Amino acid sequence: MLAARFAEVVLPHLGDALSLARWLTGNAADAEDVVQEACLKAHAGIAGFAGGNARAWLLTIVRNASYTWMARNRPRGVVAVGDLADLDDVSPPPDNDADSPEAALIAKANSAAVEAAIARLPEAFRETLVLRDINGLSYREIAAMLGVPQGTVMSRLARARSLLMRDIGGRHHEPA
Repeated sequence: MLAARFAEVVLPHLGDALSLARWLTGNAADAEDVVQEACLKAHAGIAGFAGGNARAWLLTIVRNASYTWMARNRPRGVVAVGDLADLDDVSPPPDNDADSPEAALIAKANSAAVEAAIARLPEAFRETLVLRDINGLSYREIAAMLGVPQGTVMSRLARARSLLMRDIGGRHHEPA
């Protein structure tokens, strides 16, 4: 009976478990060891699984097993980074209420903040940024349009983006 419950609860999520372990350990062989250890723990605790989100339950075990395994097998100074593509495998399905009033309000506020920050840029930087990032013109097209060398366009664009990020980032962290 426990074997059937294990097969029902754990086995469908082994791919996600392996992806998470690979992300945390940074290596496929170590991830396999971690998932094997996690499966042993899941099998031992399957009787205590009260139902609910089996995927989350297993991934919690995998996460804990990963950190325990790394503490035992890696020097403290080593930090592994997994494959970013694995995040898609372990991330929850997209939220279907992305079109909710709250999401729309946040998107509108973010757009307004970006537009206001662009408007505060000095004119030469603002026009270069708008021509490139909003209108999609090439450096060559912008240089011809403004009558400046391409290097100047690249320099202005880099400076504009830097100022924009500083402006938006600074406002994001200001006290309310």
